[in-house]
Amino acid sequence: MSLGGAAGFAFDLARFNAFAADTSGYKALVCVFLFGGMDGHDTIIPFDTGSYNQYANIRSALFDRYADMEGGSTRARDRLLPMNLTNAGDFSGRQFAMPPELAPLHELFDRGDCAVVSNVGPLVVPMTRTEFQNRSAPRPPRLFSHNDQQSVWMASQPEGAQFGWGGRLADMALAANANSDATFTAVSVSGNSVFLSGEIAGQIEVGSNGPAEIVGIGDDAFYGSSSLPGLFEAQLRAENETIANLIKRDYVNVVDQSIDANRLLRESFASATPFATAFPQSRLGRQLQIVAQIIALRNVLGVSRQVFFVSTGGYDTHSNQANSIPNLHTGLAEAMRAFYDATEEIGAQNDVTSFTASDFGRTLTVNRDGTDHGWGGHHFVVGGAVQGNRMLGRFPGPSVGHDLDTGNGRLIPTTSVDQYAATLGAWFGLNSSELQMALPGLSNFSDTNIGIFS
Repeated sequence: MSLGGAAGFAFDLARFNAFAADTSGYKALVCVFLFGGMDGHDTIIPFDTGSYNQYANIRSALFDRYADMEGGSTRARDRLLPMNLTNAGDFSGRQFAMPPELAPLHELFDRGDCAVVSNVGPLVVPMTRTEFQNRSAPRPPRLFSHNDQQSVWMASQPEGAQFGWGGRLADMALAANANSDATFTAVSVSGNSVFLSGEIAGQIEVGSNGPAEIVGIGDDAFYGSSSLPGLFEAQLRAENETIANLIKRDYVNVVDQSIDANRLLRESFASATPFATAFPQSRLGRQLQIVAQIIALRNVLGVSRQVFFVSTGGYDTHSNQANSIPNLHTGLAEAMRAFYDATEEIGAQNDVTSFTASDFGRTLTVNRDGTDHGWGGHHFVVGGAVQGNRMLGRFPGPSVGHDLDTGNGRLIPTTSVDQYAATLGAWFGLNSSELQMALPGLSNFSDTNIGIFS
């Protein structure tokens, strides 16, 4: 376990004005980042006969690959899972479906605990195809680059950004005195992430197998000496040492608090009741299980607001997509469904919202057996507070050359990441002025709540 952040744990709340974020009860946001760029066109599929046939024709080469799969094509129309939208009237008779590998998420969708936000991605301002082609409106920096667009999604800036919007939401909650102990406000189970980096919130990293014992300071004898662990810990904490160097002092403070946080979490995990919910033992499944265990300990840890980051990869499907995407979908759906079931088990399903994000979407056209880097994509939001069984935003038709196509079915987003984040942040408890401070680009969009929650 490690602690980090822009300001370490020297939370300088005084630099923030008094905030009035609603921090009553408990709420948590869980970002599930899909590294590589998930193909939204292969995730939410046109289902009415006319749209499906048009889509299948554009993707005929990829459909041929699916047809060669053992057991037959999972993209055949009769094998898709129809999405019976409660807001079907918003789409003028068009229908949509999920592939069968997403069945666990489809079940949550049908129950009203999952919604889909269509064509969401980074935007500086709303943009049309003409404005894109003429460069008459500002574009997000370094479009279609993996590293940069991952950072733009998380932090509105390319690689090298300092602060992410997850960390900024955590900043606002801390400034409103949400947590008695700030340590476990921003938690990553997938390494250091700019998404969780705030100005006053430092992120804590936990391994996907939970908090590990710090070698040399545990209760067991170290190299046969029962006294050495205590001596080693005292050395790490620089006990009885006066430190004048500010950098060294900051480093020692982080180490000191890391030891305390790790010990508290290990002891809390050891005494916690195991989940009855069975999590898949994939990397993502294990990460979400750790998040669920930390949420179950929310009262022990003294938190009422938390932001989490987990991730999985493999979505850069330039080739062999018919073989890779189904497995990725299965892993994603099983892990997110198990996580939702675990929150239900501890009575927190209405207090926890998980959502997907990715580098970018992908092109509607295919390059034989894969797809190229895109822009806008479709994403899932899951939780008991979600007004589910709905598709939100504008879903472009299955064609190329329309007013949102920059080329090859690469979609200009119609919902910005700022709008997506603001809607999640409002549910988290932030008011409009706090959202504007956390998301500086939000002021460029008139609709700051896209209606994910009832």
